[in-house]
Amino acid sequence: MTVVVAPPCLTDVARRDWDLLQAPTPDPPAFEPETAGMLPEPARRWVLHAIAPGTPLRRGVVLDSHGLIRLNGWHPFRAAQVLLPLEGYVWSAGALFGPLTVRGFDRYRDGAGEMRWRLFDAVPVMSGAGPDITRSAAGRLASELVLAPAAALDPRLTWKQADERRAIVRVPVAGEEHEVTLTVAPSGALEAVTLSRWGAPDGGPYRHEPFGVEVLREATFGGYTIAAEARGGWWPGAARWAEGEFIRFSIERAVFR
Repeated sequence: MTVVVAPPCLTDVARRDWDLLQAPTPDPPAFEPETAGMLPEPARRWVLHAIAPGTPLRRGVVLDSHGLIRLNGWHPFRAAQVLLPLEGYVWSAGALFGPLTVRGFDRYRDGAGEMRWRLFDAVPVMSGAGPDITRSAAGRLASELVLAPAAALDPRLTWKQADERRAIVRVPVAGEEHEVTLTVAPSGALEAVTLSRWGAPDGGPYRHEPFGVEVLREATFGGYTIAAEARGGWWPGAARWAEGEFIRFSIERAVFR
């Protein structure tokens, strides 16, 4: 399987994470629909919709995307991401601020989160590490398992049904179990992902706040149907959603590893 070259703006540590996280799943079994039978009904419906029968159950994925990100206004960006649910991710992007480009990455792996963004690849714009950044990054990783649907069958996850359209999964990351809620249409299409995520969205102290992603469109890549257009941010479904929404993205390519 071809190795996806790491983006150029990564540090040595982030590049190492990129390479480790995209390692191919060893001997992935083919998906058999009956293996989803033990999941609660909304989750079972989603998995059967998201994974075509016979698709190799590859746990990781490399994604190319573009969209808009809000940083003192909305700015266009292009991004590449490697994601291995429960283990880590590296999200690298370049965003246009008028004629200028800010490049950098967010990452989480092996109990450590980090963000690092630079103007001209040299002038610091935003950087962070430490317990709060790690805890917030771990929440993001927990919620993004829906981008690699084979992870839903991981025995480390604990599922329960909330109602006819919602399933809750407990995802262990960084010594904490994150409760992630999936809202699933009768067709099995994923409609939304929400959780209580550690963060400081309004510049105050770090604490748990509602976070979510609304799926606007799906697409199929290599036997997997995932969110291809979505918007995300803090306080979904609340009056503060207009304030909390900070990203709108479209996935152009997904290579499952």
